[in-house]
Amino acid sequence: MRIIRASSKDILIEFAALRLTRIITATLEHNDRFSLVLAGGSTPRPVYERLADPAYADAIDWGRVYIFFGDERTVPPDHPDSNYGMAKAALLDKVPIPENNVYRMRGEVDPSQAAALYEAEIRGYMQGNLGFDMVILGMGDDGHTASLFPGTAALNEQEKWVVANVVPQHDTTRLTMTLPLLNISENVMFLVAG
Repeated sequence: MRIIRASSKDILIEFAALRLTRIITATLEHNDRFSLVLAGGSTPRPVYERLADPAYADAIDWGRVYIFFGDERTVPPDHPDSNYGMAKAALLDKVPIPENNVYRMRGEVDPSQAAALYEAEIRGYMQGNLGFDMVILGMGDDGHTASLFPGTAALNEQEKWVVANVVPQHDTTRLTMTLPLLNISENVMFLVAG
C-alpha cells in the first residue's frame, strides 16, 4: 500500500486523474477490458471532471471501459443525491463510453432486490474472474467508505458482494458493495481531502 499526500486539492485531483489514466491505458495494453468502480461524494467529482477533459479522456479507449458503482443512495438516478447522477454529469456524459458499459445500482427499486440484481450483474460480468481492475473510494467524516458505515451490518458481511445496508445514523438504507468484493480488486484508490 502506498500513501500519497498532496499539498492541495488541485494537486490531488490532477494526480488522481493522471494515475487513473495510466492504469487504465496500461491494463488495456494487455487485457480486452477494464473495470472501474466509481465512488460518490464531493471529493471524487472533480477527479471525474478532470478525467473527462480531453487531455486525459482522449488517451482512454472508453469502448473497453466498464463502469460500476461502489454504493448508491435509495433514490432515482435523476435525483440530486444519486451517485450515478453525479458521475453521469461529471464524466459519463462527456466521454464516448457505450451505455451498455455502465452498470448502475438501481436506487429507485426495493433495496434488497436492487442489491441482489447488482450482485448478479457483477458476477455475470466477471464470469469467474474475480476482482475489479480499479476501485475508487472516498471517506466520510465518520470514517465510512462506500456505504459501509461504522456499526452497520454490512461491515460483517462475509458472503454477499452487494447488500442493502440499513444506516440508522442517516435514517436510511443504502446499496453498497461489501468488503469481500472490494478486497479482491486489483487496485484501490482512496480519495480523501480535508
